[in-house]
This record gives sequence, C-alpha cells and structure tokens, in this order.
Amino acid sequence: MPSGVPPECVVCREIVFVGTTCCSAVAARGFRILEIRSQGLAKLGAMPQIFRHSTNALAKVSIFGAIFILLAALWAAAELHRSSWNTGQWVERQQPIQFSHKHHTGDDGIDCRYCHTSVETAASAGMPSTETCMNCHKQIWADSPYLEPVRASFRTGKPIEWIRVHDLPDYSYFNHSIHVNKGVGCSTCHGRIDQMPIAFQASTLQMEWCLGCHRNPEKFVRPADRIFDMEWRPENRTSEHVAEGRSLLSKYQIQKSEVLTSCSTCHR
Repeated sequence: MPSGVPPECVVCREIVFVGTTCCSAVAARGFRILEIRSQGLAKLGAMPQIFRHSTNALAKVSIFGAIFILLAALWAAAELHRSSWNTGQWVERQQPIQFSHKHHTGDDGIDCRYCHTSVETAASAGMPSTETCMNCHKQIWADSPYLEPVRASFRTGKPIEWIRVHDLPDYSYFNHSIHVNKGVGCSTCHGRIDQMPIAFQASTLQMEWCLGCHRNPEKFVRPADRIFDMEWRPENRTSEHVAEGRSLLSKYQIQKSEVLTSCSTCHR
C-alpha cells in the first residue's frame, strides 16, 4: 500500500485511522461482528436490481388473470356448445310448402300416424307421400296456389323434398318404434308440435339430453293410450306420477339404466 494512504478494514472497507480499529470500534458501540461482516460482504458483492418491486405484483396479477381467462374461455365454449347456433334448437325450418302442424294436428285433430305411418313399426317415423296429402286436398283447397307444389308432385310423381328438422349424427342410432312402444310420447322429444305453425327442434338432441331420460325413464314414460296425446304432461314430477312411471317400467319390460346408458345402446 502506498505510504501516506490510511489502510482499509478488510471487512467493511472503511478507512481505519491511526489509533482506531474499524470493526472493533463499531463492536464497542454494541453491534455484532456478524452483522458488520454481512454488511461488508453485501458491499463487496452487491448487484444492480434489474426489475422494480412492482414487477412482483404484476407477475401475481398475470398468473391469476391467466387462470380467470382460461376458466372464462371454458365457460364460453360450453355455452356455445349448448347454444341453438350449435344444436339447432328453436330454429324454425322453412319447408318447400307452407305446412302447419298447428293447423293439421292442433286445429283439425289429425293423428300423427296418419302422415308418419311407420312410427310404431320402424326406426324412421316416415314422411307422408304426395298421395297422402292429395287424399284431402283433391277436395279441400284444390285450387289454392299454395298447394301447387303438391299438385305438381302428384302429376309428375316426383316426391316433395322436405327439409329435415330433427337430424341426429350418423354415429347415433335411434329407433322411433322402440321408444313409442315403450311409452315415450311424441311431445316428450318433439315438444308441442300441435302448436307449431312452422316446425322447429324443441330439444337439443345432445347426448346429455338423451341420458337424462335413459337414466330415469320412470320420469318420462306414459300410458300406451297417451303416446300421441300432445297435452299429456311432459315429465312425471310428483311422487305419485313417478310411482306410476315405475309401474310402467315393469309393464313395458324396460331395461335397467345400466343397459340404457351403455355406449352400445346408441352407438352401434
């Protein structure tokens, strides 16, 4: 060390004047040697601070914000999946002919089976042929311009191209006859079709909707003579009605819910 320059304390790097010792002097004032050494080491190895203290709060907010955004996105996706935009529920389907179920079924009292002839015997309920329409409209509204497509179909023999309202995915198997013969009414799935001027899909037709009935069939079955009754209650809610539904399960020989909810029941 050059002459004339006061020495430094090896611990705290403070200048030690003649007749004094830095660390011993501070210790004499009541401080611990360990604290002095730590302060000295901090001075020796101090690093500049890159981030501000507010960055910690920003990081926490970012983490919680990301979790919130993720949950919000999952909720939005679930709602979109159940919306009518995806399921087609409540969407009216315009047909090539102005046909009203409300007029034919609700006002005139025509039975469902008059047009949907195979609903009790086949997987498909069936669509009415032009001849079925002309049975009445040869005499009623025979010259109406609204029915010209029906008359043209009758003359040419070309079937009317109806627009499907209830369209299940190809990977789902559905049989109308088994449901009708086991006590499931038309309005249970199709809603009050007798009140629809333009037919629309009354239910979501999603798997969770189907499972709601397959898990608890006693809440939805009805007597055989009420299958085509549109005014019959859509669900058995009271204990008395549920008990009646359980008795119908035995009468119709309906399988247990374990079988009804099996994957192979609907996905064959």
